[in-house]
Amino acid sequence: MENSLKQQARNVRTARARRPLALTCTWERTVPDIAEARRAVTDLLRQAGLPPRRRVAEDACLVVSELVTNAVRHAPGPCSLMLSVSPDGRSLRITVRDTSPSLPLVQPRDPGRIGGHGLHLVRSLSIRFHATPRPTGKDVTATVSLEDADHD
Repeated sequence: MENSLKQQARNVRTARARRPLALTCTWERTVPDIAEARRAVTDLLRQAGLPPRRRVAEDACLVVSELVTNAVRHAPGPCSLMLSVSPDGRSLRITVRDTSPSLPLVQPRDPGRIGGHGLHLVRSLSIRFHATPRPTGKDVTATVSLEDADHD
């Protein structure tokens, strides 16, 4: 099945150079390809000068995977992924927009439960996490630090 992914990058001016630091992917009628969403992250981070194998890039890909998967599982209709690197290059804002009015619910920790742990991962890898209701659904936003950690 062919995916109707639309991507749009916009240039954001920074002190160093003009380069694309924001990207929007929209899946209109098909189920999003999670691998495609991760590729969007690595492509954007590569353009921002971050190698895809760095820990922060891997963390960002995991957050995107979890948020897009939740949109696929819990929301009918189209969804969008909006990525933007902060002007100072220190963080990546990840927003997934879907058509479900239900805000994400972080389930109590239960090591015996299969599934339902994704939002715990997202929250632990993010410096900010929130959901915003919209008239046609919601936005779920996580901000991931792009700064080097001691264990990169």
